[in-house]
Amino acid sequence: MWWGTLGTVRPFPNFNSEKDARDIQTALESKDSDVNTLVRILTNRNNAQRQSIAESYRNLTQKELCPALKKAVSGGLEQLMLGLMMTPSQFDAHRLRQTMEGIGTDEESLLAVLCTKSPQQLKDATIAYKQEFGRYLENDLISETSKDFTKLVLAILKKEELNSKEMVDYQLIDQDVKALNDAVNGKKKDPAPWIQVLTMRDSNHLNRVLSRLEDLRGETVDKTVQSHFSGDLRLGFRTLVVSIPSIPLFLAQRLHSNIKKGSLVQGILISHSEEDLLCVRIEYRRLTNTSLYSTLQKEYKGEMQQALLALCRSEDL
Repeated sequence: MWWGTLGTVRPFPNFNSEKDARDIQTALESKDSDVNTLVRILTNRNNAQRQSIAESYRNLTQKELCPALKKAVSGGLEQLMLGLMMTPSQFDAHRLRQTMEGIGTDEESLLAVLCTKSPQQLKDATIAYKQEFGRYLENDLISETSKDFTKLVLAILKKEELNSKEMVDYQLIDQDVKALNDAVNGKKKDPAPWIQVLTMRDSNHLNRVLSRLEDLRGETVDKTVQSHFSGDLRLGFRTLVVSIPSIPLFLAQRLHSNIKKGSLVQGILISHSEEDLLCVRIEYRRLTNTSLYSTLQKEYKGEMQQALLALCRSEDL
């Protein structure tokens, strides 16, 4: 087995897409559908393998797999199964769209997706968003947000890490610390330097900047943000300064606070299952003194429990 990532879902050994497609066809055609088999197969294959299964199913039945899954399962499990069948960029695009659908925008969930993705992942999601919905992500973000918060969200979406990653630039660190501090010291708070610095540097550089800023001001950066900004802009800056030091810890905190929200839990587990879910599990254990696996076992039942546990993969003792 390949162990080259910090994800929990790895390529299934001795993978045979044709066999999996036949087994899925049989499960779908059985009376009341064999949901257990569907969950077992799709949660134990990585994304590339699931795409191969969809192609084999199409060749075998002359039908698409996703509509067949929608007929077989419903509710939260349907959402999870369809999420598994998307490519990572499609899944990110759908998560972003969900935050803007209905009455009002879910700013917290929007920021949670944007702030936990790399610049390349956000570029891929932007392309997938246009392909999936026939809309421009940037335009939707502009229409769903306002003022300085719009500037922040667009800066995160297009983030470019302009500092050199080859060396520690102490001069730039000093400049950034001064810019952030000066922006909140005057009578009129200026969010522009905060937007620029937090979205145009890599995490190693920003960790040094934020640590120095805390030393200078004698308070946490989170407290500085809460004291000097308001509304959605404050939420955006708080999300950034919490997620920059450790995305896995940020995600563990979100899981802990929202463990009963099935769609949020699914979103994190699916999105990070091949990237860094092992790290999220470790942080969750440190944060709660309980394993994520045990928590999911307690909070969910039936096939949903089976699916989430398969993505989580194992217990952390």
